[in-house]
Amino acid sequence: MEKRHRVFVAINLPTEIKKELFAYSEKWLDLPAKWTAKDNLHITLEFLGALTDEEIGEVCVAVKEVVERHNSFSVNLTNILYGPPKKMPPKMVWAEGEVSEELSMLREDLENALTERIRFVPENRTFAPHITLARISAIEFRTIEPEERPEINESIDLPFTVESIEVMESVMKREGPIYEILESHQLKN
Repeated sequence: MEKRHRVFVAINLPTEIKKELFAYSEKWLDLPAKWTAKDNLHITLEFLGALTDEEIGEVCVAVKEVVERHNSFSVNLTNILYGPPKKMPPKMVWAEGEVSEELSMLREDLENALTERIRFVPENRTFAPHITLARISAIEFRTIEPEERPEINESIDLPFTVESIEVMESVMKREGPIYEILESHQLKN
């Protein structure tokens, strides 16, 4: 049986943004959650699942073609909150970003290109750029009295420029997943 790889297309964050976001893991120490490793912080554009080497090659070609049609753009991270919104108990703590026209157009172009190249079915929901900061243990979260649960709803202002898009693989290790860049493609300036 052919080996498969867990692959996704992402926006990696500048080091200083990762550092600022990771610092929030110290703020809510009582939260029953596993915090994302600083180096793993990213915005997922598309999760593609288990792909063969051949499919990964097709994904890399599609991503390269897409980025050649798009300029670099800014993303502004505006809130840290429980996610997904209105889900109780929450599954995550995440940093939420504003949806820009450039990001929406890039993602739509990416979906179309991937649909043409591999067996890919886009998620049928509105895209909201977010970064998973922590995964919450629902069982443990339920044991905390509602009035004692940490309030997580913080306004932030963390703008950064997106200069590249990466094809990444999630490799499971004993200490948790490691995200490796398979290919990085620069957006136009």
